[in-house]
Amino acid sequence: MSDWLNLIFRWGHVIAGVMWIGHLYFFNFVNSQVAKTYDADSKKKVVPELMPRALYFFRWGAAWTWITGILLLGIVYYMGGNLLDPTSTMSAGVGATIGLAVIILGFVVYDVLWKSPLKANPFAGTVVSLVLLAGLAWWLSHLFAGRAVFIHIGALFGTSMAANVWMRIWPAQRKIIAAIKAGQAPDAALGAVAGMRSKHNTYMSVPLLLLMVSNHYPMVYGGPYGWMWAIAFVIVGFLFTYWLYAKSATAAPAKY
Repeated sequence: MSDWLNLIFRWGHVIAGVMWIGHLYFFNFVNSQVAKTYDADSKKKVVPELMPRALYFFRWGAAWTWITGILLLGIVYYMGGNLLDPTSTMSAGVGATIGLAVIILGFVVYDVLWKSPLKANPFAGTVVSLVLLAGLAWWLSHLFAGRAVFIHIGALFGTSMAANVWMRIWPAQRKIIAAIKAGQAPDAALGAVAGMRSKHNTYMSVPLLLLMVSNHYPMVYGGPYGWMWAIAFVIVGFLFTYWLYAKSATAAPAKY
């Protein structure tokens, strides 16, 4: 039964994830550039039709990616014997409690951090976030097996991204769409919040995808410095995402 549930949840996880991340990249690398060309009439016609439809699959893709991901975490790690090192004296129950607490509280810390004055300085906020993440990865490496360290950092990213969608992006977008539909100018603060959290999700998504498949590569998580590899992959992912943003703003993607 465990193997069948693993198969079903993983299939659903991949489908929902493709739907979610695909729309995320559409919003950030395509629509964000096209929207700059809209005049007031275009916005009033296009936005109320396009955005609710796209955001429907975007937010529900996020929800089901997270739900199936947590179920897989339970089956493969908390009940599957892959959470702890064979020499660990910690019980699986205690380890699962710590893992879930890290995932939930990690989002709380991230959310508070990016509501603080640091949000006005993205570079400083990113550096602080990476330092905190490195500290967390180092600590987890003393509790969990290397493979579980990678997957919990990925789960923290995925949880933060899904929470951003449902708690920050979607509520703001509902108000923005309603204002545009009514012919009013949306609150700039709403656009700033939705835009910032959507950009964060985009940056987190690239290393997230590698962390989620890292179980296939013991050469990166299996050694004593596996947590350093995890942070290195996050940094490389961030740099690649920065390049994608820069590329999307050039004339090249509009050529055919």
